[in-house]
Amino acid sequence: MAANPVHGAQFRSLIEIIRHHSERRPDKTSFVFLEDGESESSALTFGQLEQRVRAVAAQLQEMGATDQRALLLYPPGLDFIIAFLGCVYARVTAVPAYPPRNNQNLTRLRTVIEDAGAKWVLTTSSLVSNLGTQFEHVPELSTLRWLATDDVPVERRDAWKEPVVGPDTLAFLQYTSGSTGAPKGVMVSHGNVLHNERIIELSFGHTERTVFAGWLPLFHDMGLIGNVLQPLYLGVQSALMPPAAFIQKPARWLHMISRYRATTSGGPNFAYELCARKVSAEQRVGLDLSSWEVAFNGAEPVRPGTLQRFADAFKDHGLRVTALHPCYGMAETTLLVSGKVPAQHPSLFPIQADALEEGRVVPVEGDAAASANGARVLVSSGSSLLEKVRIVDPASLKECPEDRVGEVWVSSASVAQGYWNKPELTREAFQARIADTGEGPFLRTGDLAFRRGEEFVITGRLKDVIIIRGRNHYPQDIEQTVEECHPALKASGGAAFSVEVEDEERLVIVQEVERSYLRDLDVGEVVGSIRQAVSEHHELQVHAVVLLKTSSIPKTSSGKIQRHACRNGFLRKSLSAVGEWVENLQTEAKQAPSAAASANGHSEEAIQNWLLGRMAQYLGIAAEEIDVQAPFARYGLDSAVAVSLTGELAGWLGREFEPTLFWEHPSAEVLARHLADELKA
Repeated sequence: MAANPVHGAQFRSLIEIIRHHSERRPDKTSFVFLEDGESESSALTFGQLEQRVRAVAAQLQEMGATDQRALLLYPPGLDFIIAFLGCVYARVTAVPAYPPRNNQNLTRLRTVIEDAGAKWVLTTSSLVSNLGTQFEHVPELSTLRWLATDDVPVERRDAWKEPVVGPDTLAFLQYTSGSTGAPKGVMVSHGNVLHNERIIELSFGHTERTVFAGWLPLFHDMGLIGNVLQPLYLGVQSALMPPAAFIQKPARWLHMISRYRATTSGGPNFAYELCARKVSAEQRVGLDLSSWEVAFNGAEPVRPGTLQRFADAFKDHGLRVTALHPCYGMAETTLLVSGKVPAQHPSLFPIQADALEEGRVVPVEGDAAASANGARVLVSSGSSLLEKVRIVDPASLKECPEDRVGEVWVSSASVAQGYWNKPELTREAFQARIADTGEGPFLRTGDLAFRRGEEFVITGRLKDVIIIRGRNHYPQDIEQTVEECHPALKASGGAAFSVEVEDEERLVIVQEVERSYLRDLDVGEVVGSIRQAVSEHHELQVHAVVLLKTSSIPKTSSGKIQRHACRNGFLRKSLSAVGEWVENLQTEAKQAPSAAASANGHSEEAIQNWLLGRMAQYLGIAAEEIDVQAPFARYGLDSAVAVSLTGELAGWLGREFEPTLFWEHPSAEVLARHLADELKA
């Protein structure tokens, strides 16, 4: 059982805690949603929320969905929260997902449906008709039973019958954002949620006065556990906006914090970097961040340079350095594992980079440590309030001393029940024991770290997972996409990995060429095919492509690709390259377009030229290289860049546009013509 110290009550399930708050504070606002990131489009009190939730739950009970799995396909908004909690109230296992924007997301959706054994789809009435067009691509959708939860009348609430639910009852399946070929649904129980919410409350220093603000996707663990269920656990308000609204105009996030006097808000490292680089002085006018107490930073490596840039950018607007809150967690632990002590400065650890490559921790001493040659500065992820966290040698399975890097192992009531329908993977990951003591069972996180006193410092991944903008990407998936995109590329002859560029993780592809194509290799065509395929299938922008001589890629004696050796070869320029492309990053060009850009008006030609210029700056290529009739994906235009460009277009043209603008009008010629026509109308 989990105790909520704020109220001194004992809760055995999410149902109990939501009913508790709805009875004690029915008129207090629970959630506010800003659809455009600036104006309130909907809001619910705790009383209204609970009534809507009971109505959906009653409908699910009547339709016989209890103890089955339901796929949740919602755009960002309060309807998702109502549906998720409706599942909880009906003892239906929720499977949070995201409605497919186009065909590129369908493979993952299909595998999630199949793996979860979902029988139901919950969505909105508007999406029911839109998703109908996807049936031909995902026939599994047509075999499921559908419920538009926004059509359920609130009067249905009185038909709800409270189910038998306890700490061990499965609440939802959190699908990890990894391999599309083998999705893993983390089984999260009511007890897991309540325990981790208690840990978050204590670690972040939350109270009844806490106020949340956020833009994180609600179907991912950080958004769901952090920005939805933690406020519900505490009985406090949370202001939310769509992720696209933030990407379009990062200043919206900060102004939402300022407007609602939020005390807790955060996201992956890239969000802070985006704000430091793109929020202009003009956009900072009136910004007051003095209420911000916990600016949590997790889900990807925390960069010391980013923390400094963000602090410098907003120190004159009330931001305190002590609010910056590096933390560490994962879906398998429900969410949080460790976090910085509130009101303290983040801890930095300069260590020898060469020693770190060997798994040794050798501190670099002195004031010049941060800039010392061969030093790498790592950010502490703080201490943990979970019952047991160990750093274990992944080879010997024995606990590591403080001067060695090992794998993070966790034993706690926050650790989920395992992977849905995958008993072997569950045994491997969730039932590990320390070799010499037999202590366990532990969750093997796959993350590498070392310990300094009570603090944990994450150094990387045990496996070759690529983390970009807070999302996990499995290299084998990207490698398969690459080798299948052009006949010149050799099967099982590629490696995908990330490198750090300007404090961001960027994707690199190294790929062998078939021998018969070496003589007349068209490097530009092959690179274009790779960038387009990766953009379409993984929504990622490629930083560099290296095409290699046949049979020259580094492999083990057993024939496995050595991604680490490929990465080292790329950085040292020692690979047997027959062709190479690297984007030409121009940081200064990534600022908002100047007013001078509109000097030629908003004609179709002017808009087209603007698009080509901005794409060239973002993608690191010459504007002349862009074919106005070619699809944007051909040049590796990923979703984040497309949404960001939509925001810049809105500012330049003085019109608001949907985040899907670049997908609905997929070339510079088509989009420029559409926009010119819109402006004439």
